[in-house]
Amino acid sequence: MKSADNSKGIMEDNNEEEEFEHFDDFTLASSWERFISEIEAVCRQWFADGPKNLLAKGAVQVNQLKDLYKIKSEFKYATKSYCMEYYFATVDDGKTLDWDHALHDLQLSFGVKEFVVIAPQSASGVVLDAPEASKLLSAVAIALSNCSCLWPAFVPVHDSSRKAYIGIQNMGTVFTRRFEADRIASQVPVKLMHLEGLYELFVSKFAYTAVDWSMNHFEVHFKMKLTYRTPIHDDEDEIHDPDADITGSSENPEVENHGKAQWDDNFPWSKWYSAEDPVNGFELLAIWLEITAESSLDMAELENASPVEADKWFLSPCLSEYLGVSGGSTIGFASQLHLLVKALEMSSEAKFIEDFISGSEALKSSAVVPPQTVLDRVLKDLFHEAVETEMNSSPTEHKNSRSIKGAPQESPFAQFCLHALWFGNCSIRAISVLWIEFVREVRWCWEESQSLPRMPSSGPIDLSTCLINQKLHMLAVCIDQKHREAEGQFVDANDTMTTQEDLQSPTHNSSSRGASKEGSDRKDKSNVAKSMMLLKSHKIMHAPITLEPPPMTEDMHEERLKAAVALGDSYSFSAQLETEILASDMSAFKAANPDAVFEDFIRWHSPRDWENDENEENGASESSSWPPRGKLSERMSDPGNSWRKIWNETPAVPASEQKPLWDPNREGEKVLHYLETLRPYQLLEEMVCAAFRAAADTLNRTSFGDLKQMNIKIEQLYITIASVLRIFLAQNTATDTEVLEDLRRLSTTFEHIEKLVLLAASLHVKFLQSPYLGQAIFTDCFNFYLPNMGTSSANAQNDTQREFDKKQQIRSGDRDLILSMFPPPTANQSWRRVLSMGNLLNGHEPILREIIFSKRDHESGSYYAASSPKLHQQDIETYRMYVSGTSNDLGVALAVASFD
Repeated sequence: MKSADNSKGIMEDNNEEEEFEHFDDFTLASSWERFISEIEAVCRQWFADGPKNLLAKGAVQVNQLKDLYKIKSEFKYATKSYCMEYYFATVDDGKTLDWDHALHDLQLSFGVKEFVVIAPQSASGVVLDAPEASKLLSAVAIALSNCSCLWPAFVPVHDSSRKAYIGIQNMGTVFTRRFEADRIASQVPVKLMHLEGLYELFVSKFAYTAVDWSMNHFEVHFKMKLTYRTPIHDDEDEIHDPDADITGSSENPEVENHGKAQWDDNFPWSKWYSAEDPVNGFELLAIWLEITAESSLDMAELENASPVEADKWFLSPCLSEYLGVSGGSTIGFASQLHLLVKALEMSSEAKFIEDFISGSEALKSSAVVPPQTVLDRVLKDLFHEAVETEMNSSPTEHKNSRSIKGAPQESPFAQFCLHALWFGNCSIRAISVLWIEFVREVRWCWEESQSLPRMPSSGPIDLSTCLINQKLHMLAVCIDQKHREAEGQFVDANDTMTTQEDLQSPTHNSSSRGASKEGSDRKDKSNVAKSMMLLKSHKIMHAPITLEPPPMTEDMHEERLKAAVALGDSYSFSAQLETEILASDMSAFKAANPDAVFEDFIRWHSPRDWENDENEENGASESSSWPPRGKLSERMSDPGNSWRKIWNETPAVPASEQKPLWDPNREGEKVLHYLETLRPYQLLEEMVCAAFRAAADTLNRTSFGDLKQMNIKIEQLYITIASVLRIFLAQNTATDTEVLEDLRRLSTTFEHIEKLVLLAASLHVKFLQSPYLGQAIFTDCFNFYLPNMGTSSANAQNDTQREFDKKQQIRSGDRDLILSMFPPPTANQSWRRVLSMGNLLNGHEPILREIIFSKRDHESGSYYAASSPKLHQQDIETYRMYVSGTSNDLGVALAVASFD
């Protein structure tokens, strides 16, 4: 028994020893402590690195904020993952953040500059459990305190839509600042819709609840910002005329459209399409900088104040969402040029234009042609409504317009191309239908000897334009010549019309050929002949009537050049081209001046080849010193000169008896044959060039004031178009993939410039009374959108969803102009208003009201004042409340500083 008792005692002693050995070792860190330690290590590293090194380590810019960046780090605690982000600025100028700057929500709500946010990595991104939120915030606060960092820390709580936060900031050894923010998304109490109620809410945070607010005074500092938006036109606001239902529809289309005019009715592109106004409206910010209120009565009085009394006004445009991106749903020249390039790509699928009309059923179903009424309206505009003023007018043309091998804007082919952009959505089938009808109308003009609308019937053919435009010009000249010959009229080289009776005298004094055969330095022959005399007979020299030179298109010049090369005499090609014309001029000159010699003809036809002596050059007349002393130029004195040979062989024949240098009937039929047998890809190539030039010329006529950026951009557009189309024409193919891709990129470039033109025009017309303000707003928009232009809609939306937030401060003298943008509300608009927040601007309430309340206290009575003399005179913002919202939405953020 004794041994058993002893063993029992031993076992008890061993158990007591085991219990003594299993104690808790508090020198080992818990998971909670390790979590704090990890946060502390990251904060220490961020604090040591500073802004410059953090940028090098991957810090990114926060949305559209100019000088706010963030860097993040991830942590795990228990079974959850968290992400901590540090927000910082690269420049600290010591200035207090104000409403003049673009701020983060937390900066605006609590008045902080740099801060830390920690949140769970979940779908909502907020902490829904209150104890967890407090524990998480405590962990960050301890970590920041351990590394002597004064950054405020925030944790998002509740539902994400409430934008609620709790936060804390260690401000040193004395003060601690606590933050709290929440939001009411609906059913805002009526009392909190007014300044008086908001004042009492703020005062309640530091005053006794039993206090009568109206009987006590609490000095509160606050500043306020009110945001107004220009009213949007509503068709329901139009006054309906009861007599309209009785009398029927009005003859004025504007009356039928409730008298509502489009913003771009007076701009050059309005004939082709109605563009969406890139400026949807304006937001006006009225700011009161510093106000002191001592009672709720002061707030009630301020609520009745007009925004005109605000210290500062800022204006910001509300811009279209499609302004900075390409490939959207906007309709304009650029969108149709894209379709024209697509039609060009399909043009090589058929040999004749008619094949696209009677093609496959798939083509017919995918490319619907507009009804006959639309086609008739287009042809009527092209051929029957060409007013004389349009034909003779020459709109201001850009200096680089002629570098594009297209057609003048008001020419028939340019107008045809612009119509084709919108006809049947610019499909190849619709273009084919329109072209065939266009050529039929051109042939009718030829057969009926009717002048071709929008095309000059005289003058040299401009070889810098496209070949179709040259052909139409040639046809217009042929029609005019045929019409005059039918009436028995004769037209000389200067388009001077005379009858057959006037031509009986070979010495009929008329203007000679205006186009010089020897260059642009040739003088007016009529003036020269009136003051000159023949060298041998001393008789007055008569300027003869000469035949009109044959107009020639580019392909005609190329044909004659090929013929000259085939004959092996391409070196003297230019002389060969002018032989017939030169011989005709010599015959007419001999007929008008029978006693003339070769030297007389040279003095009249090519004055630069007659070298006068010094006396005659100094103004001595021929009658005072006869014969005039001079000689032929070296090239004309050459014995083998071809001009003298032609002179010797040419008989004296007046122009009226000479054979015409060209046949207008034959040349006219050749033009029509060319137009009627044109291949589809040839037509589309010419259309692409003409359409780009005509569209650019249309935009160039837009009035947008003195905007140097736009003048430069439009000039660059012309240069780019000319460069791309020059390569396009040199390739001589409509199916080259690279060429088509270049044309698509050109269309995108055109789209960017077109949107900028619309923006500039919209701002210009809205700020005619204050041009500098419109130019300043446009410059802000230009600088903001230009880097992003060229991206697609999808890329632009993913590009941090940047929003334009630039504002222009309004001078006091411009406030009346801004007030005019807020006309008094109509009866319907007034009736719809149920509740009002006050501070009405011409009867319009603000869409957003923001107020910052603050209370400052001296620390002389505090426990820490005796030990900290410097704090005795320090003025501390002990309470701060930021309020933002409307009558249906209210957000409140409170910051309280206390001694801990």
